[in-house]
Amino acid sequence: MGAIPYALRERNHNYYINKKLADLLYLFKPDLVIIDGIIGGEGNGGVIYPELHYGRDALVGTALFLTYFAGKNMTMTALKATYPQYAASKNKIELTPAIDVDKVLLEMKSRYASENVNDIDGVKIDFAEGWVHLRKSNTEPIIRVYSEAATMDKANALAQQVMAIINE
Repeated sequence: MGAIPYALRERNHNYYINKKLADLLYLFKPDLVIIDGIIGGEGNGGVIYPELHYGRDALVGTALFLTYFAGKNMTMTALKATYPQYAASKNKIELTPAIDVDKVLLEMKSRYASENVNDIDGVKIDFAEGWVHLRKSNTEPIIRVYSEAATMDKANALAQQVMAIINE
């Protein structure tokens, strides 16, 4: 689930749509039309641009970025400096027959109920200092544990905090 950080959303008056606009295995095409979405995508670079087609397409994302960048009259480094910096940490928990993923996700949702929790695609927990997203992989026997914070150390710490609870 690719999400625009709150600080960036607020600064640019962006709206966050709590819909999973991911790859074709589970793309909600009707939702994209219902919400009149302009663009969707994931943190891994896959971009969905309905004006062209409903498939994930990194080249479309590249073309859109370059079109935007061409009108800015600045270097990429200068453009990047205009946005808040975040670090992303990608981790995983290997599944064993003893791990009930659905139960784990429900327990994490319950344990962090005082935080902003989204359960559309796994469990995403928004903390004041970053977020952690847990989801069962569609392609491997793992739980993906992605986190984001202002620094890599903080992103890793958030992921390790949640993983330690799961591994208890």
